[in-house]
Order: sequence, then C-alpha cells, then structure tokens
Amino acid sequence: MIGKSLFASTSRILPRPTAQGATYLRISRRAFATEADLPAGFNPDTVERESDECDVCIVGGGPAGLSAAIRLKQLEAERGGEVRVVLLEKGAEVGNHILSGAVIEPRALDELLPNWKEDGAPLNQAATSDSMRFLTRTASIPMPHPPQMNNKGNYIVSLSRLSAWMAEQAEALGVEIYPGFAGSKPVYTADGKGVRGVQTGDVGLDKNYQPKDSFEPGMNFLAKCTLIAEGAHGSLSKQIQNHFNLRENADPQTYGLGIKEVWRVKDEVYEPGKIVHTLGWPMDYKTYGGSWLYHMEDNMVSLGLVIGLDYQNPTLSPFREFQRMKHHPFFAKILEGGECLAYGARALNEGGLQSIPKLHFPGGALLGCSAGFLNVPKASPHSPSSRTHADSQIKGTHNAMKSGILAAEAAYAALHPDLADPKSTTEATASMSDETDADAVIDMSSYETAVKESYIWKELHEVRNLRPSFHNPLGMYGGIAYSGVDSLILKGRTPWTLRNKKEDYEATKKASETTPIVYPKPDGILSFDILTSVARTGTNHAEGQPSHLRLPQEAGAKARHTHTNVTEYAGLLGNACPAAVYEYQDAEGADADSDGKKFVINSQNCIHCKTCSIKVPTQDITWTVPEGGGGPKYSQYPFPHPSDWDMKLTSTGMT
Repeated sequence: MIGKSLFASTSRILPRPTAQGATYLRISRRAFATEADLPAGFNPDTVERESDECDVCIVGGGPAGLSAAIRLKQLEAERGGEVRVVLLEKGAEVGNHILSGAVIEPRALDELLPNWKEDGAPLNQAATSDSMRFLTRTASIPMPHPPQMNNKGNYIVSLSRLSAWMAEQAEALGVEIYPGFAGSKPVYTADGKGVRGVQTGDVGLDKNYQPKDSFEPGMNFLAKCTLIAEGAHGSLSKQIQNHFNLRENADPQTYGLGIKEVWRVKDEVYEPGKIVHTLGWPMDYKTYGGSWLYHMEDNMVSLGLVIGLDYQNPTLSPFREFQRMKHHPFFAKILEGGECLAYGARALNEGGLQSIPKLHFPGGALLGCSAGFLNVPKASPHSPSSRTHADSQIKGTHNAMKSGILAAEAAYAALHPDLADPKSTTEATASMSDETDADAVIDMSSYETAVKESYIWKELHEVRNLRPSFHNPLGMYGGIAYSGVDSLILKGRTPWTLRNKKEDYEATKKASETTPIVYPKPDGILSFDILTSVARTGTNHAEGQPSHLRLPQEAGAKARHTHTNVTEYAGLLGNACPAAVYEYQDAEGADADSDGKKFVINSQNCIHCKTCSIKVPTQDITWTVPEGGGGPKYSQYPFPHPSDWDMKLTSTGMT
C-alpha cells in the first residue's frame, strides 16, 4: 500500500509488476545520504550494490513527479509501448513532506485527470471571496482588490492530501511508488557525461559514519531517463546542477521561508472559502514578506507568513515574527477560542524566470520547484496584480504539474519514437543518445523547448521584474509602486529585465550594522514556543544515525563556523531555523568550539525546510537526506492530539 513504512525492519520484499507478471525486488526500507566524505576505513564507493533497471526513474512524490508518472502510464495505455516507471519518495508516506498554504488553480489537474471530481480528489472547499489588507501594528486597513486577484474557480486545499490522492491514481495505472526511499546521489554514465539513475542511501551507519552489524548498502535505480522533482533546493538537484554547470546562464536562485499553522476555529468566525492576504506589519519596509489566512473545510483555517530570505538583520527570527503576528487584532479575533492543530515550514523559490537553470541534462530533466517554476508575484500580496506570495509552493502547483506532463511526453517519445505524435514538437524531436546500450540515456532537450512554449514560460516572463523590483532604496514601498505599473499597465511588456544579483546569504548584514530585534514571550494560547510547534509537525528521525546536516569533513570546520557566526552574525542559525535545530551554547575550555560557544546541531528536530544551507553566512552547512524516511508528517489528517504523537525532540543533540 502506498504511504506505509515499516520502520521495525531494514528491508522489505516489494512486488514489481511487469508484462510477464509479478517479480519481486528486495529494497532497503530506509535511506541515508552518503555524499559527505567518510572517515578512513570505510569507503562507500567500493561497496557492492544491487541494481535495478527501469525506463524512467522519478525522484520526488509531489505534484510534479506524480504528474510525470501518471502521464507516462496514460501514454502507455493510449499508444502501447511498455514504460516501467519507478517513483522514489523520501518521506515515509507520500505527502508527508509536502507543505502548502494553499489555494490551487486546477487547470493542470483538469488536463491530467479530467474526472478528478468524480474520482474523489480532495478539492472540497471552493474559494468564495478575496480581500487584501495592510497591517500596521494595531490596525487593519482594507486595500483595493484588483480583478487579477480573483480566485473564482480555485480551491483551498491541503497539498499533502492532494499528493497522496495523486499517488493512488498513479499506482492504479501501474506506477511503482516506493515511499521512504531517498535518492542520495546521482549515478553517472561511465564517462561522467550523463545520468544513468540514482543511488539510494546506505542503511545501518552509526553516528560516526561507520557500518554497524545491520549495515545494508543502498541500491542503484538505473534508468534511461531520470526526472528530478524533489522540490526547492533539493540535494540531488544541487549535485546535478553543479556537475553539468546548469546554472551557467542563470541568475542566483533566491528563496523565501514560509511558516504556517492550521487552526480549528469557532463557528462564529468561520467563513468557508474566504481568502485574506496581508502586507505590512510585522515586516519593516526593508524586508520582503506577507501573510495569508484561508478558511478551509471543517472549521479549519490555514494561516502563515512568508519572509524573503534576503533579509538583512541576522537577529530576525521568521518563527517569532509569525508568532507575534498572531497577536494582531485582525488575527487574534479569529484565533481566540480556537485550537492550533498543525505547524510547518518550508523554503520556496522566489527567483523567477531569471533564476531558472538549464532544464535538461543528458539522461534527464529538472521538474517543478527543482527547476524553480513558482510564480512568486502571482502568489504575492506585494503585487497589485497577484494573489499571494504566502501561498508557499501552491501557486506554483499548476506550473509544477504542467512541467511533469511535458517531461513525460518528451520521455515517452524518446523511449518509443515509433509511437510519438508527429504533430507534437516535443515528441517529434525527442531522442535517445548514441551511447552503448549500457549507457543509453534520453536526450530531454525537447522538454525545455516545450516548457518555453507553454503557459509556464509566458506566466513567468510577464512577472519577471516584480520580485527583483523590491531591491531598491525604498524597499517595500518602491516595490509596490513599480509592481503596480509593471503588472497593471505594462503587463510585463518592458524592454528590460531586472536581475537577481546576490545569493540570499550575501544580503545579510553583520550584527554590528543592525539593531537587535527583541521578541515578546509566547503566551501559550495564541503564540507558542518553538519546541511545542515542532511537536505539531510529527517530526521523527531514527536515533543513532549520522547527522544529515553536515559541516565540511575537515579539521577546524566547527571552530571556524562558530567564530564567524557568533562574533559577526549573532548566531544567525539559532534565529533563522524554525525548528530549534541549531544552538550556540555557552561553554568553557575544551567544550567550547570557539569564543566561549559550543555549536550544537539538534538534527532530530529538523523539519526539512532547507533554510540553514540557504541563509548561513559561511555557506558551510550541507543538507543531505536522512535515514529511515525521517522528517515531518504533514499529511496527518484528521490531526491527532500532540499527546498521541510518538516522537522525541531535543534542545541539545548531535553535533
């Protein structure tokens, strides 16, 4: 069954459907990244690994990856020509690691699964109204509501539930879905010029990266086509982009951090289908951000805050900004007397068209948020022509799904050129490489062409200047003014393109150049401490495994990190992380790493938001996939009471 993980064992025999009947494949049930250099005495590159061949291997069980899987099997059914499709999902269940606001525009879903209503897709709450407000510290001021912000025909959803439902549709079509399996590194062709698949992680390493008695090496899933759909700032995406220099002609990617909660509220304040977006407080004019409030089904509301990770002040805490935001009278009157059910946080792409890398490489392609297809201004309260920036990845969902559809069509045509549609530019130009059979991989250049001819590119081109326009001396106010003219009057038809010139970490000022931010203590009613919030994510990581958050494996790395981040940046990670993963604890003598501080990484708490590796000024934290399908469980619904969760959080832990 999709979405079930057996953590009591290290392996499982899974059926693999083929044209000849069922065969069986022994696969590790837990995955661990082996990308970091390991201590002498154990070399993972010399370990013998089992391999399994498929036609298409998809990494990531979100909307993009699932759309590709579904479309491939649809083409198989429509035209013939067998295609074995394997989808690897690092979460213990499909949907566990999917976080959304969220309002979905269903046009890609209509294209992919036109009978989704009859088939029970969890789109149960239609949007009924929209409004926008500007917040001061105590007031809420209505703002003009442009017609482009109309959400008529859209739905307020849980994207994790939608992903789980899509996985069921994919499995019914014959897609093999393996939850709890994370791709830890690419498998390259013998000459290193193409991707032949992915390697899953080793199981049974101790915290010092040495094999235990239970050690089982990860296996290689080899494929003619490998589609990377692991979301924003994924570990495989980064490796492949670096290996093939895919970012050579792209601007730096920029990100925001979305933080959300789900509440059950009183009947008298519940208005199903209502959508509200805000800008202004608690952000200052120099910091890009905005909030949302969506009235979902069953008396539930989703509310959250997105903050651009190009913020300047190292003492800013996105988590605490969100907690104090809820005490604003506008939010407080809705939340009072209600119950907080869930919490989550995730980084999202904000770079737009300028930051999209080359989309294909020999043997595969980047899909969805791995490529950066989120339409930020369409999701931004700062843009007068937009819906909300704070939708997390959801206003990129239709783009992510469309990219999956286009990738599937290109891959299928290359696998079965005799069955390709001659009327389709995408399919007519798709091909296999001229390598030997062992290293034969797909040329996916036609996928990139198709994306640039689709509504994905048109959307992103029209709004390409809106997010970068906030990099001006007037900050929010200058960005709002420019966005109004560009989007409402010029509609993106400008002869210029504004650039994303810096990585987010480069925008961070030193603590000596900023004023420390002092936050109020949480009251435990509307606002909460960080460990209470992390408990609501259902996060769990198996104990005794190596930390998946890694400094360079070299002498003095901790001391250098601690010195710079403590003395110059006020211990930024301790403020930026929305899960209390990082601490700079007081220490003396040999216990101190530098400057009277010990750097502690509580990897048990990690909710996989990726903020640390994006924002840390020293750029020395590498996020890798953990063992055991570990991480948050955002797909829990209905939501259990925190006392029912079997998990462990730490305020100190692995270093």
